[in-house]
Amino acid sequence: MKTSVAVASSVVLAALLAAPAFAAEASAAPAKIDLVRGSEISSTVCAACHTADGSRGSPANPILQGQHADYLYKQLTEFKAGKRPSAVMNGMAATLSESDMRNVAAFYAGKTAKPGAAKNPDTVQLGQKIYRGGIAEKNVPACAGCHSPNGAGIPAQYPRLAGQHADYVEIQMNNFRSGARPNSVPMAGVASRMSDKEIKAVSDYIAGLR
Repeated sequence: MKTSVAVASSVVLAALLAAPAFAAEASAAPAKIDLVRGSEISSTVCAACHTADGSRGSPANPILQGQHADYLYKQLTEFKAGKRPSAVMNGMAATLSESDMRNVAAFYAGKTAKPGAAKNPDTVQLGQKIYRGGIAEKNVPACAGCHSPNGAGIPAQYPRLAGQHADYVEIQMNNFRSGARPNSVPMAGVASRMSDKEIKAVSDYIAGLR
């Protein structure tokens, strides 16, 4: 009888000790996405550079509509942590909480991006060749391998590229190549093996990708 009481007491004690852990796990669960809050952040914090809905603003800034929420969240956390240097975005991200970043990322991801167009017909074939087949002699892989043939990308890992501003893609490729953008080792390696002409051609091709 005493043994049974002791066992029961041990079970109760174990449950009491475990309760705080279970409570901590519950409190650590991701907060529910608030698209209204995401829209507010877009309008008040992001609109000056990305427009209120993340559409086709300045060619030097990315189109955010239709971008994967996980990828946007990852970039915002890396801006905030200084892993992706940017005189503008480091300061902007510093003002956002984790839930703010998730909410605004989900807001942009829920939008449908407007189609773009390539501007230089002289380089379309070169851009297409690089995007779909890479540059074998330089060990440059096909962009489609990670970003998909239609530029849809893969959530969290690889961004959607279809229709993205050519100017923005070119700037980022050059930043990867120079080391100014250090938050992707694979992209730094790819860009380091590409010429200015090749970067410009594939960037323009991506702008018209659908």
